[in-house]
Amino acid sequence: MEMGRGRKGMMLSFLAIHAANEYYKLPWKPPVTAGLLAANTLVYLRPAFLRSLLPPIDEVWFNPHLIIKYRDLKRFFLSPFFHLGESHLVYNMMSLLWKGIQLETSMGSAEFATMVATLLGMSQGITLLLAKSLLLFFDYERAYYYEYAAGFSGVLFAMKVVLNSQSENYTNVYGLIVPTRHAVWAELILIQMFVPGVSFLGHLGGILAGILYLKLKSVYSGSDPVTLIIKSLTGALSWPLSFVRNLFGFRRGRISGRGTVGRRQTGRTVSGTWRCEACTYDNSSWLNICEMCGTSRGDDGNSLNQFSHHSRDPPLEELRRRRLERFG
Repeated sequence: MEMGRGRKGMMLSFLAIHAANEYYKLPWKPPVTAGLLAANTLVYLRPAFLRSLLPPIDEVWFNPHLIIKYRDLKRFFLSPFFHLGESHLVYNMMSLLWKGIQLETSMGSAEFATMVATLLGMSQGITLLLAKSLLLFFDYERAYYYEYAAGFSGVLFAMKVVLNSQSENYTNVYGLIVPTRHAVWAELILIQMFVPGVSFLGHLGGILAGILYLKLKSVYSGSDPVTLIIKSLTGALSWPLSFVRNLFGFRRGRISGRGTVGRRQTGRTVSGTWRCEACTYDNSSWLNICEMCGTSRGDDGNSLNQFSHHSRDPPLEELRRRRLERFG
């Protein structure tokens, strides 16, 4: 039965508040996970500026018969991003938020994005293969070969396999205590038993995709080509920003020393520099005032401390303040 308008928006509001709260607490905000959350939510909400671009759900259902017969790749790749209702979307996105933050934080955004794309393709492909195999070998067509399915849960099952693969702990799955690394199998069976209308093959395909992904990763220990491509593109996009920043720094005309700061050293300084007696910073011979702390250079090449003889080393906060005043 259709929920009322007010109640219907409550679950999405809860999802938005929960996601914002989780991201607020993180020192580093995983961008790929946030992008996936936004993409799934926007597809479901279908705002006006996207309606002309998004096909209706009737054209993107995952249906093995239609995909194979018409080679409909749109159904193959887009069906995970479409959800049947608000509860379906919110449940999947809460799961994505939890798994995505942990995986992306541990492996990095480039590798995580590659993994998600790989798991999506694998889970959809394995599900298609299972449905076709049941039809060919067992003539079992009604339940799976012609069924319609949508949603991100297949990818989430695959992500759960990867996330829990190294765990030696136990977890509670709907009241059943099982080893964490095998919890996904218990969840598959229990969901099938107690939640009507879910795609058993879609979830099973996700689990098998996660297992296959781990097998391939164990055989090939290096960075996969797709990850290398993503990292290269990221580096290429960040190069113009670095160039502008370096160019901006060059135009400031700052004459810098060798940049050695630390405990007092009695050894010789590099030719063309003089060492500040106050903060031990090696300055360029072109400078008469230490660019770190502002202490004047003496005629003999040493520095003349501008502070009282009662305190040979200036306070750290004073050094910072002077440097900010000079170059801020």
